[in-house]
Amino acid sequence: MQYGLFKNLVYFSPQHLQIPIENMNTVAQKGHPKGLYVLFVTEMWERFSYYGMRALFTLFMTKALLFNKAYASDIYGSYTGLVYLTPLLGGYMADRYWGNRKSIIIGGILMALGQFLMFLAGTYYQEVSVASIFMFSGLFMLIVGNGFFKPNISTMVGQLYPEGDKRVDSAFTIFYMGINLGAFIAPLLCGYLGDTGNAGDFRWGFLAACAGMILSLILFITLKNKYIVTPDGQQIGEKANSTRDVQPANGEALPVNNNRVFIWVGAFAALFSLFFWGLEYDLIGSFIFGLAIAAPGFIITDPSLTKIEKQRIWVVYIAAFFVIFFWAAFEQAGASLTYFAEEQTDRNLFGELIPASYFQSINALAIVIFAPIFVWLWGVMGKRNMEPASPFKQALGLFLLAVGYLVIAFGVKGLDPSTKVSMIWLVSLYTIHTLGELCLSPIGLSMVNKLSPARFASLLMGVWFLSTASANKFAGTLSSLYPEEVKNETSTIKTDSASLNTVLASIKSNSLDTMVFKDDPKASYVLPVATANWSETTGEKSVLKSVSYDSAAKMGSVSVFHLKVIKSFNKNFNSALLVGENELLTYEVVEEVKNSKLVKTEKVQIWNLKPEKPTFIGFTIATLYDFFMLFVFMAGIASVFLFFLSKRLLVLMNGVR
Repeated sequence: MQYGLFKNLVYFSPQHLQIPIENMNTVAQKGHPKGLYVLFVTEMWERFSYYGMRALFTLFMTKALLFNKAYASDIYGSYTGLVYLTPLLGGYMADRYWGNRKSIIIGGILMALGQFLMFLAGTYYQEVSVASIFMFSGLFMLIVGNGFFKPNISTMVGQLYPEGDKRVDSAFTIFYMGINLGAFIAPLLCGYLGDTGNAGDFRWGFLAACAGMILSLILFITLKNKYIVTPDGQQIGEKANSTRDVQPANGEALPVNNNRVFIWVGAFAALFSLFFWGLEYDLIGSFIFGLAIAAPGFIITDPSLTKIEKQRIWVVYIAAFFVIFFWAAFEQAGASLTYFAEEQTDRNLFGELIPASYFQSINALAIVIFAPIFVWLWGVMGKRNMEPASPFKQALGLFLLAVGYLVIAFGVKGLDPSTKVSMIWLVSLYTIHTLGELCLSPIGLSMVNKLSPARFASLLMGVWFLSTASANKFAGTLSSLYPEEVKNETSTIKTDSASLNTVLASIKSNSLDTMVFKDDPKASYVLPVATANWSETTGEKSVLKSVSYDSAAKMGSVSVFHLKVIKSFNKNFNSALLVGENELLTYEVVEEVKNSKLVKTEKVQIWNLKPEKPTFIGFTIATLYDFFMLFVFMAGIASVFLFFLSKRLLVLMNGVR
């Protein structure tokens, strides 16, 4: 059914193919190669797997493992950054040794295993240490597997067509629709199964993501030999890409220049040291940013490159640099914008509460809707020689990204944090961002394919994704600037020690009226103020020994808004006690069936009611308006710079548009 839909789409837009009228019937019979649709469905289910897990990831960490937002954002940024870093390794292996097909199969197997480990993490979420082991092991498998899968399937799209074929841009846009069809379905299905309000259900969303990856593998393995072939019938991706051009007479791949390798490995080590010790970035960030400079340097200094090849590669590098600013803002969807949807958005629709994870489907749905329009638009403009070159399109994409954040900044300006905004603001942001994405991402993939020497095809696609890796890591850093109104200061405090019985008794004696969660969020709820006694470990609060207070003495107030925010993370929380002015102890009992028995676990959490606001290059991010305007300025400035550079980049492309 999907194949027929997109086949008709191509017939609908013959102008984009720029074929003379007398040859139109031939084109109508041929259309795009069937291999495009094999790659389409393979990538669709792989992206279903990725985006299904991503839709739940930060919610799983904050609501099941009870990590605070800053820590969860840092993990999210490191994961998504490394996911787009490892394509550099996968591209290199495919170019020199394995070929595209073997890399894709190995990557798919690793990703399926990774998703299954995430399922196990969700199964054992109450044992945070055990769940963390499964989670980080699963993330490692997903990161490595994606590195082998991602750049190689994108590279194969371009090889389906003869050199200079005008259908390549259209093919990448159709391929991009496959990516986003999977990304549309994933948050809905995985969110329906996993984002239920019950922390134990996240595992079912992860299991669905695992099933999607297995289906992707099955489709690719069974259909690749018949359909993924060149126009003259040769199998695509069986051999290393380095055998496709500039090679010795014996047909073997060019030898590696060890001196050049050592020089750039040393350069990477120096850059890593600069970022890690000099600029005090974390380990993963230093690795990504150091490699983002060293790897392109290694490629551009290859002695076999001609002057024109080098100029074209420089265009890829410059465009990739500006793409960092686009994805750093765009990828807030999986972290800060998910927090915004969970806490600050009115998600009631016709009496039903929409899961926060569902909002991540808006972008993908809009891609499927608007991609055919963009295919038609670029085709009409191309026929009239008015189609803008790739750098101009990317500058427009950055501008639209800034507009999207400007819209939502206007929607939250001056509002009290306890006031939830209409979901129309978030829907508008995602829709505008989609238009920007269609101007930038599929065009970028096509540009890399057209500008790359064949022997570096997958490696340069890896460099393109390396810029996305830097952007995703940067996105995690920016997400940690999200101005929290209430912050979880601890993971679960174990309460099975006899010395804590008094703590439990004190907190449980202050049960909250269930009606409080239905009150005006600007109202307050009165609770006794206690004094907490801690045991110290390495200078940090670690074990709550006792709580003392006089029920007839000091009383304090907590806003209903804060209580509702905490309730969104701790579904079963119903008792609380103030400690000082800014800390709240909460108590809940979690019930779960294990080995056919109902097991009850008591949990005590500590919440900071007045967390310190984050700062960025000297500016305090005090409100959501401040947070969103940060992205307006970042994307807007990048858009202006790229626009003025576009004419020069067009010259360096040497006739490629």
